[in-house]
Amino acid sequence: MQRMSPKKLVLLVAVLIAAVMAVQWFRGGSRTSAKTPAQQASVPVKVVDAHHGDLDLTLKVIGRAEAYSTVNVQARVSGQLQELLFKPGGHVKQGETIIRIDPSLLQAQLDQALGNLAKDEAQLQNAQTIIKRYQPLLGKGYVAQSDYDTYKANEGVFTAAVKADKAAVELARTQLGYATITAPFDSIAGAPLIYPGAQVSGNDTSVVVLNQIRPIHVTFSIPETGLAGIKESMTRGSVPATVSIPGTQQTPMQAELDFINNAVDPTTSTIQLKARYGNDDDRLTPGQFVEVVLPTTRLTNVVTVPVVALQNSPLGSFVFVLNADGTVSQRMVTSGPSSGNQIVIEKGLAGSERVVVDGQLLLVDGAHVRIVTDNS
Repeated sequence: MQRMSPKKLVLLVAVLIAAVMAVQWFRGGSRTSAKTPAQQASVPVKVVDAHHGDLDLTLKVIGRAEAYSTVNVQARVSGQLQELLFKPGGHVKQGETIIRIDPSLLQAQLDQALGNLAKDEAQLQNAQTIIKRYQPLLGKGYVAQSDYDTYKANEGVFTAAVKADKAAVELARTQLGYATITAPFDSIAGAPLIYPGAQVSGNDTSVVVLNQIRPIHVTFSIPETGLAGIKESMTRGSVPATVSIPGTQQTPMQAELDFINNAVDPTTSTIQLKARYGNDDDRLTPGQFVEVVLPTTRLTNVVTVPVVALQNSPLGSFVFVLNADGTVSQRMVTSGPSSGNQIVIEKGLAGSERVVVDGQLLLVDGAHVRIVTDNS
């Protein structure tokens, strides 16, 4: 038998190895191509329904809480401050006594006015008695006409004096009442501006500042370009205003727009608005920064999807739409204005589709997906 040369042996081994590798590749390729769509890996995604209906556009601005009303309480009479009956920073009720001024001098003035009134009333009564007594005697000639006229004049003088005395008594009684100061409305008292023992001057000395915070105003300004949308919202009824405190996780507060200023500020091209909030929970304090969201223009019969569903590419914006066979299609769309977490789709969707809102980064057109929920 003829022996094979070493070169031919090496070549034969190489051919055999190549043949085995080709068979294995062919078999592996056949197994891969034989996989069904159900056997292929699916991408977990979350989907929501596109919405077809109305959407209220909103305007988000920064504002401040403002006392619904503020009163700088001043003494209306002069005297010595006797007592402060409020707790600084505490709530006071309407009609509650909060300040007392020493009433002794005012009481003395009232007593003096009452004494003058009593004296003049007695003199008037005496003059009337004399006239009643002398009138029958006048016709008989027992009393001179001039004397009778004098008595009659005295009656008029004492009548006028009594009227003046009554006015003086009323004034003194009113002044005495001013020595006790009551709260004009439910409010929160600030820090005292003076303290007991100090001398106060009528209509000049401030004692404390009261802020009404139930309800409270939220004051903010919007660009004049947004005024038309606000007025349009007002034609549909009361305009809600969602108020939140930056940096907190608390539930936003629901206020109601109740004031639009009568002029646009020409230096800033903005106009001031105010929203009213009940503030029964005392969440807002005058001067506090807040965020305000107002509805403006209402878009009717539009298609909207969550903002997170919208993706961008060099060719434009698109969303992934779920098909009935469990695959997704990349749908090019034209987006419009947004409000909150919703955005208008002007072209590309009919409103009956289900779009992917989570898991898009792992998707391509035609990919198989598996719908998951927050609980899965």
